[in-house]
Amino acid sequence: MSSAVDVARWMLCFCEEHGDPITNLKLQKLLYYAQAWCLALYNKPLFGEKIEAWVYGPVVAEVYRAFKNFGSRPIDCEFKAPDLPDEVVGHLEEIIAAFGGYSTYQLEKMTHQEAPWCNARGNLPLDAPSNAEISHEDMKSFYRTLCDQG
Repeated sequence: MSSAVDVARWMLCFCEEHGDPITNLKLQKLLYYAQAWCLALYNKPLFGEKIEAWVYGPVVAEVYRAFKNFGSRPIDCEFKAPDLPDEVVGHLEEIIAAFGGYSTYQLEKMTHQEAPWCNARGNLPLDAPSNAEISHEDMKSFYRTLCDQG
């Protein structure tokens, strides 16, 4: 299993190499979808770190902190992309192909309308801070349902 920071670094380098550097906020949404779809499609997590239901959507706190100094600016890939297994790279390329074209705002709105983030936040107001964990089971069952419908 890869670490969330390694997955994030790979995504950042890939996006920058393809002319689309991304912000921490967008990175968080791509990480969320990568984890959720890995659980739904392969029945295993992509990384071990938890994903929390923050105000602006799902967040891996360790990754957020690693790139916090960039603020809302695109993150410069000032490091070499980590070597990840081929099946992980293939999965990440599919996630970026499916979700990378959406704006950060669109991704935020999408996650806010989906059951895993909503379930983790419960009845909290949209602007209330939370570090409640989005469960693997919620992600797996919600996105598996989407697979079954498609």
